[in-house]
Amino acid sequence: MPSMSQKMLTPRPQPIVYPDSDGRPMADNTLQFRWIVTLQGGLDALFAAEPSVFVAGDLLWYPVEGKPKVCQAPDVMVVFGRPKGDRGSYKQWEEENVAPQVVFEILSPGNGPTEMARKSLFYDRYGVEEYYIYDPDDGELSGWLREQGGMRALEAMHGWVSPRLKVRFELANGELRVFGPDNRPFASYVEIMAQREQAERQAAKNAEAADRLRQQLKALGVEPDA
Repeated sequence: MPSMSQKMLTPRPQPIVYPDSDGRPMADNTLQFRWIVTLQGGLDALFAAEPSVFVAGDLLWYPVEGKPKVCQAPDVMVVFGRPKGDRGSYKQWEEENVAPQVVFEILSPGNGPTEMARKSLFYDRYGVEEYYIYDPDDGELSGWLREQGGMRALEAMHGWVSPRLKVRFELANGELRVFGPDNRPFASYVEIMAQREQAERQAAKNAEAADRLRQQLKALGVEPDA
């Protein structure tokens, strides 16, 4: 039987720490950042009415409990079957073991082939169903779809419709465009605000035209509401 002093000297196991940050920046340049925000925001808006679809950007994903070094932070990820809400990281064992089904990576000049190969292996190993890589500098989009036996590279991305997201990808003039199921394109915040302002100006013009018409009818002795 161990003595009291031995019991007191026995170290207690330290809790495993799963950092909320990998110490790396979200993006390396403004172009990469803009695409990450546009995709994350567009997908979040697309599934805003779906309480069990979680969308995140640059969030660390830990697929295996007890292995904090096994992790990856997709630029954008979508998880079907998990509730919305803020998280410091995505610990899969705390999420009913549901892995992100769709992930996006937006390339920057600093993303080398070795790093991207490592990410592809990670996503393949831990159950991602759809994986997309977009290089905004040269307008190239690549995609992989999980089939029996692993991830299969998609041959043609122009016009491709995501089985999970139901969004359509189009490549034109060296740039990617993403369309929702309603055929409306994803847009940056600046573009959304410009569209809203244009719609407000048009609505104001329509109201002025309607008011002028009412005044003209009244001048002719016609009651507009009649």
